Amino acid sequence: MLHRTLRASDIHFQLVDYIKLSLRKPKIVSATAAHCAALKLGALAHPPNSTSLLTVYSRAGDFASSKSLFDEIPNRDVIAWNAIVAASLENKCYRTAMDFLEKMIKAETGFDSTTLLLMVSASSLIKSFDLGRVIHCVSIKSGMLKHIGLGNALIDMYAKCGDLSSSEGVYEEMEGKDIISWNSIMRGSIYNGDPVNALYYFKRVSFSEETVDSVSLSCAISASSSLGELALGQSIHGLGIKLGYKDSSYVSVANSLISLYSQCEDIKAAETVFREIALKDTVSWNAMMEGFASNGKFNEVFDLLVEMQIVGSFPPDVVTLTTLLPLCAELMLYREGRTIHGFAIRRQMMVSHHVMLLNSLIDMYSKCNLVEKAELLFNSTTEKDSVSWNIMISCYSHNRYSDEAQKLFREMLRCGLNCSSSTLFAILSSCDSLNSLHFGKSVHCWQVKSGFLNHILLINSLMHMYINCGYLAASFSILYENSALADIASWNTLIVGCVRCDHIREALDIFKLMRQEPPFNYDSITLVNILSACANLELSSQGKSLHGLALKTPLGSDTRVQNSLITMYGRCRDINSAKVVFKFCSIPNLCSWNCIISALSHNGESREALELFRHIQFEPNEITIVSFLSACTQIGVLRHGKQAHAHVFRTGIGDNSFISAALIDFYSNCGRLDSALHVFRNAKEKSESTWNSTISAYGYHGKGEKAVKLFNEMCESGERVSKSTFVSLLSACRHSGLVKQGIWYYECMLEKYGVQPETEHQVYVVDMLGRSGRLDEAYEFAKGCDSSGVWGTLLSACNYHGELKLGKLVAQHLFQLEPHNVGYYISLSNMYVAAGSWKDATDLRQSIQDLGLRKTAGYSLIDFDF
Repeated sequence: MLHRTLRASDIHFQLVDYIKLSLRKPKIVSATAAHCAALKLGALAHPPNSTSLLTVYSRAGDFASSKSLFDEIPNRDVIAWNAIVAASLENKCYRTAMDFLEKMIKAETGFDSTTLLLMVSASSLIKSFDLGRVIHCVSIKSGMLKHIGLGNALIDMYAKCGDLSSSEGVYEEMEGKDIISWNSIMRGSIYNGDPVNALYYFKRVSFSEETVDSVSLSCAISASSSLGELALGQSIHGLGIKLGYKDSSYVSVANSLISLYSQCEDIKAAETVFREIALKDTVSWNAMMEGFASNGKFNEVFDLLVEMQIVGSFPPDVVTLTTLLPLCAELMLYREGRTIHGFAIRRQMMVSHHVMLLNSLIDMYSKCNLVEKAELLFNSTTEKDSVSWNIMISCYSHNRYSDEAQKLFREMLRCGLNCSSSTLFAILSSCDSLNSLHFGKSVHCWQVKSGFLNHILLINSLMHMYINCGYLAASFSILYENSALADIASWNTLIVGCVRCDHIREALDIFKLMRQEPPFNYDSITLVNILSACANLELSSQGKSLHGLALKTPLGSDTRVQNSLITMYGRCRDINSAKVVFKFCSIPNLCSWNCIISALSHNGESREALELFRHIQFEPNEITIVSFLSACTQIGVLRHGKQAHAHVFRTGIGDNSFISAALIDFYSNCGRLDSALHVFRNAKEKSESTWNSTISAYGYHGKGEKAVKLFNEMCESGERVSKSTFVSLLSACRHSGLVKQGIWYYECMLEKYGVQPETEHQVYVVDMLGRSGRLDEAYEFAKGCDSSGVWGTLLSACNYHGELKLGKLVAQHLFQLEPHNVGYYISLSNMYVAAGSWKDATDLRQSIQDLGLRKTAGYSLIDFDF
């Protein structure tokens, strides 16, 4: 019997050793084996064995077995209670941990410093400030605050609950401090956005008896990075080298240095630090990728990803993917984004980190205009947070799926999810037309009730929403009610919104009010948009005064302002001033060249525009080519236009709809209808401008019936017709003598197609009637129009048909509308000559001389192909 007892004792000691070994490398299999052995030996009655076994189950991820084993312990002491609370925290069951603590208090087992330490950790994890303060009080009353570990935990708890002052108070009251205490207060300062305070404590620890470690250095480097203090960060880098922390075992310091140099735009230094790390971890690779991305080195990011996979020591993790996906979204790299999605699925990352990756993927598909894929991803998962909903609403709004965005917003409210300012930004941008005004008003009401009205960015978004919906009065009212909060962005929101929605006069009125508000502040956005308004209305004098205003400030040398000035002068037909601005541009970019070439072309200086194009210092883009083709079209230079077409073909930008439309106009005006039709048929995406140009080309070449047929095809394709479409169609009917059809289309423009007739359309109707000899009908139609263009067209028709009596009436009306237009006098004089009224013709010619009017000389152009 004595021999058997000794053997059992030996086995018992072997079991204890086995459990200790399992604690180092916890696995469910080894925990189960130890549990079975303990049951056979009756060793579970020994508290240390059961407590250690409970901990093994917890660390192996089998928290359910830990709880079951704890329930079987008969006489639970403080250590057992501490073990189950620690297991709960370890498995992120924070509420369960709090329940066990409550049961422990009721069991009156007592507590020690470890218990308090665990309670502080629990309150820190759930960010329960009140609970943390209670534990702090208990620690003081029980005299256990002398325990350094407990004090460090309290410092960390207060910092994570956002009370940095209390965290500092605990730190200062601690009798004994170790390096962890210093690190805790530094980390807490950085967590609460106070890097200056973190550096203050780093300076103190440097002069204390404690020696800084890798954590201290990492905190100080992070603080320097937040402040953008490169020189300070470099000095800390030098200190780290002196203390021996350049060794590869302290990779956290190197990782912080990579972030510092990247943040301070010294990407070469960051890469040098990265390459010197002998044993890189995943954080090193991620930090370097983030550094390349933030410094615009996108190719290097993907090269580093390939290198990371080739090395293979640390595969890409969730942080890696969430660093890459925003790049794919920004650069619209759809294929790369899908590849990352597939990688995440294969590595089962979508399971453990589902929401984080889900949000990044939805955003990537949204930015790549792949709404259906984003929608499928959003609907296929049940684990969504409020960020997921916000991104999906923004996806719909960004891609003009307004109804779907508004429907999803209503569903989000029904689900009781918390809406944030991001939700409002996303949904307000979906209200972009008059049809959305009612919904926009309801969102505004909900915003007021929810207390979001003091957010200036949301106020600006509200104003922009009302402008997009055509309700300017509401925007003015919001700005007036929030004048105390209004900033430059608020005024710019109104100005930009009015300019983009063609409320040009209103934009100028807002600028006048803005100048009256003391102090008068403006920026480049203000000037660019007001100059655009002056250009649209051809207000040369106001544009010049803005030019003077810009020259008084540094904004006069802003390239965007200078480009806007060039465009403004070009629209106002002051081409000399446009040339002067371009000549003295501080840093001309491609946009500057585009603006001056377009201005020259717009003012009939086509030869000079072509010459300037030859000396362009940048690679031409779509806008450059369109302006160049416009100049070629004006003077009928076929060979130059063909060269531009060849350039478009070589560079692969021919899919641009504006280039297609410009090429169609060019070939049509140069007499090459076949080439124009070839461009139209081969256009991958036929936009409204492409259809309009082709309809106009058919009409220009006398093929009105084909133009009408193409118009019907355009309507059947679902393409929106506009006033420009009807200008092309009515012009085609006029050229081909399709008077009946042209009149019919004009009369049903508004009712059937929702297009309001304008002066250009009226001119073509009068011309159609006049050319067909129906002058009385043309005259009756013109009576309802005040435009000189309409009456001028009627005068030309009277001249063509020799209708002197009606011509005199029309001419007298025109002399009142535009007394200095010499063309009207010449037309009437020609009518007198044709009718044999030489005296009247002579008197009228004398009147022209008395008024000092001169007719512009005509000219012809011939293009020689040398």
